[in-house]
Amino acid sequence: MLDTSALPQWLIALSQEKFFNACIIHEDAKKNEKNVFCLDCCEGICPHCLALHASHRLLQIRRYVYHDVIRLDDAEKLMDCGFVQSYITNSAKVVFLNQRPQTKSSRVSGRICIICDKGLQDPFIFCSLSCKLQHIVRTDGKVSKYVYKCENITLPEPGLEDGQMTPDTVLEPAGSIRTESGSSGSGGNGGGGGVSCSRTLACTATTTEIVRKKRSSISASLRPVCGPVLELSNRRKGTPQRSPLY
Repeated sequence: MLDTSALPQWLIALSQEKFFNACIIHEDAKKNEKNVFCLDCCEGICPHCLALHASHRLLQIRRYVYHDVIRLDDAEKLMDCGFVQSYITNSAKVVFLNQRPQTKSSRVSGRICIICDKGLQDPFIFCSLSCKLQHIVRTDGKVSKYVYKCENITLPEPGLEDGQMTPDTVLEPAGSIRTESGSSGSGGNGGGGGVSCSRTLACTATTTEIVRKKRSSISASLRPVCGPVLELSNRRKGTPQRSPLY
């Protein structure tokens, strides 16, 4: 857990805010997820709140593999991001705000985060901004050397993005059935699975009917051909007619 006693107030609020939750002020409005952080008010806001914070320093929060990230360009305006692992998504470099839970019980081989043991690529030693700040507080203690006083930070042009840099479901389950809406389901499950299953059965019945019609048409086309052949065969098997003797 990050020791926040030596951090500026806006950074404490940024590390503790729960983004992509519904805004309590606009809880009945559509697209009311908090995906912007106001550095002047030290709070997360939704797109409907922007008019009240038009002259403030605003930082957009994005979502990558179910965790909060910010663009590296924005992060470097706020603090020293050296040796923090960055990722490329939607053609932009991003860094994680907070430490992520470890997915494996054992330590991974290779380079790891020196705070939380998260696996990293060389030469990075921090998995998130939070881990780097925690290291600074534990060792140096002089956070002011690494946190910058940013006078101007604005939302990207032409306007606010939706913040969802990856879909909710990163990988679809094997054998899933694709529906018209693009969602996936499997036969036997409730909800969308039942719809997918019924559509699959309808497709199967239609395919079977087409095959039957094709077979019927083939049989019908063969019957006229087979008739004369059998008739000729029967005539050949009859008693041969000989010329009379004179």
